Amino acid sequence: MTFPSGLRALNHRDYRLYFTGQVLSQVGTWMQSVAQSWLVLQITGSPLRLGLISTLQFTPMLVFSVFSGAVADRLPKRRLLLVTQSILACQALTLSALVWSGHIRYWHVAVLAALLGLVNTLDNPSRQSFVSELVPKDHVVNAVALSSAGFNSARIVGPAAAGLLIARFGIAPAFLLNGLSFLFVIGALLKLGARGEGRRARGTSMLDEVREGIGYAMRTPRVRLALGVLLVVSISVFNFNVYVPLLARNVLHQGAEGFGFLMASLGVGAVSGALTLGALRSSRPALPLVFTASVAACAGILGMALVRRFWVAVPTLFVVGFFAVVVTASCNTTLQVSAPDELRGRVMSLYSLVFGGSVPLGAFLVGFLSERWGVPVAFVVMGGAGMLGTGALALSWRARQRPREGRVSVA
Repeated sequence: MTFPSGLRALNHRDYRLYFTGQVLSQVGTWMQSVAQSWLVLQITGSPLRLGLISTLQFTPMLVFSVFSGAVADRLPKRRLLLVTQSILACQALTLSALVWSGHIRYWHVAVLAALLGLVNTLDNPSRQSFVSELVPKDHVVNAVALSSAGFNSARIVGPAAAGLLIARFGIAPAFLLNGLSFLFVIGALLKLGARGEGRRARGTSMLDEVREGIGYAMRTPRVRLALGVLLVVSISVFNFNVYVPLLARNVLHQGAEGFGFLMASLGVGAVSGALTLGALRSSRPALPLVFTASVAACAGILGMALVRRFWVAVPTLFVVGFFAVVVTASCNTTLQVSAPDELRGRVMSLYSLVFGGSVPLGAFLVGFLSERWGVPVAFVVMGGAGMLGTGALALSWRARQRPREGRVSVA
């Protein structure tokens, strides 16, 4: 079977196996994400403590990401992913057992969230950079966009399923199903022909390799700009595990089912954005598209401050999800295509550092602002700050380009 142009990366067997396993596993991951947020609110009822869980989960990425990229460049990626995915399965099953036993406490969730973040710090750059080894270089843009679409398809199915499951059977089954879902991705990894072999050591230290990756990123204007836009959007927009439960519970007064469907509407928008980007035939996204999408996503967060009805929240979250994924997938593609093969793991670790490592700050700010002044104020501050940050980056890039206008295209 030959797939159409918009799905061309799926014509490659290894990518097809990898993609299928990842999507099935990510459905479970999104179920756990919803269950964990709802569990914390049940135990504590505190927006600040909910924000602290995200802070604990993503802090390891902030601290260790630059080193994990060097590890991903050195070690066989498939073998590394088999280890990390197995540990993540055990983490989910432990949460399930604790909830089922009735002995779950806030500190249990906090410790296991920190473990999840630590493992993901190593898993993310390996998983991101492995994609480009499963398809030819001219199909990398499509492969990254499809991976984003798959991730966000899981964002639709997982939260909606979790909301219905929690409402009828409780929280524990959501964690159990996530643990079992890792069997799919582990099975897919075992069948891959590609091994993602690490490069041979060159006699340099890990610290030297980290410096090499950071130096490349800072010297390359397009890579530096992509990381800058990603930083702004990650802090101001990508705190959905805090934004959406607070919106559902504190503003719209919804239960678990309403929360699940709000997350699903966010996911529908994200899938639409990823598929739209994947249909483009350019080798890398144009920078004006990235700036426009970033402003639109931040404006959507700002608009959430006015939402007081469920039927208004659904299309608003769709818009936020659409443009947020256009930004992240565009930045991901820019880094994948720009980085040399021998530096790709380290460059993608910077992607993980910025994307995941900035979440602790954003999550803490959202939780703090919501507890002190209310959820709408948090939306206004975060959305407004994101729009200002994107505008500053766009003006800075434009100022750099003006002297060379007519000789260099920004597209």
